[in-house]
Amino acid sequence: MQRLTIPLSASGIAEVFVGYLAFLIALFLGARFLPAQRRMGMPGADGERLSYRLNGLLLFLLTSAGALVGIFGFGLDLSRIIRHFWDLFLVVNVIALVATIALVVVGRRRLGASLTRDSKLSAWLHDAWFGVLKDPRLFGVDLKMFAYQPSLIGLQCMNLAFLSAQLQRHGVLTTEMLLYQLFTFSYLFTHYLREDFMLSTWDLQTERFGFMLVWGDLVYVPFLYSLVGWFLVDAGVYGPAFGPLRVGSSLPYLALLLLVHGVAHWIFRGANWQKDRFKRDPSARIWGKPAESLDGRLLVSGFWGIGRKVNYTGELGVYLSFALCAGFASPWPYLLPLSLTILLTQRAARDEKRCRAKYGELWQRYSERAKFRIFPFVY
Repeated sequence: MQRLTIPLSASGIAEVFVGYLAFLIALFLGARFLPAQRRMGMPGADGERLSYRLNGLLLFLLTSAGALVGIFGFGLDLSRIIRHFWDLFLVVNVIALVATIALVVVGRRRLGASLTRDSKLSAWLHDAWFGVLKDPRLFGVDLKMFAYQPSLIGLQCMNLAFLSAQLQRHGVLTTEMLLYQLFTFSYLFTHYLREDFMLSTWDLQTERFGFMLVWGDLVYVPFLYSLVGWFLVDAGVYGPAFGPLRVGSSLPYLALLLLVHGVAHWIFRGANWQKDRFKRDPSARIWGKPAESLDGRLLVSGFWGIGRKVNYTGELGVYLSFALCAGFASPWPYLLPLSLTILLTQRAARDEKRCRAKYGELWQRYSERAKFRIFPFVY
């Protein structure tokens, strides 16, 4: 069987560099000039609120529609993306590194002696990893917010490349592939449906824009989150993906997959949106009732009265539903939910430490109300 990827080559790297740079420029121009909603960010430490142009949903839908029309209407072979996977992986990592260095140089020139650091790392390593500037902008586009476009729209392109590869190689689309496309599309669509939610997140409000976020957006998300796609291109075509059990012939398993994804997705997005509504309006209604809080500071209504990081619970369930589309013939698709379980449990512990320092006795009261972080009776 023809291999899915081709080795690294100078010509492949050059071709991919031009293509990816064009992708970035097209998204940037779209973010700058396409119709957008204006939204104000949350107040900073100085009380200032920044204005953002939000048109990610339009960019996402235009890209998705264009790719699907190309694949099914004009025979577009989007699988070139994954055939040149190693060229693309190398190029995007180099671009992430160059972007980080540029951000450090510009940030140091802008802040100078006023720059503060809060780790034991050397100055350059600290500035590169954590970043220097909190809200860098270029031609009116917030770069930290913009980075979600090549991240998530890049993920959508990777996923559609696997769909294109299966169609090109086998002339069919399996139930497994269609489920995966449905789940990942819904995950991305609901993100963009409430794109303004990101303005109230820790990343946008507090984090500086360094390699940690740049690499996470450009490399980690599109390349790791699409991992399951590799195992679906041939699944169900040359052999069952599930041993004796295949999604295509098992309605109970199909129903279970839909249930896992639906419930997890509801918890994930629902919890995040509840907290966002409360931050913007403490009198907002949650599950049909006025929001309840501790001293007006910590939300205990809805999902937030159940678990302290219940949004992570739902998020991990969503990633598990992606992996389950690939069945049980290989453990590798489960690297996605496993790696993010490690990442999110560590992040939850850091958040818990920060919240205990910030809220003191109030956080103890909240912990008695919402008894677990992510996993009921476990963590």
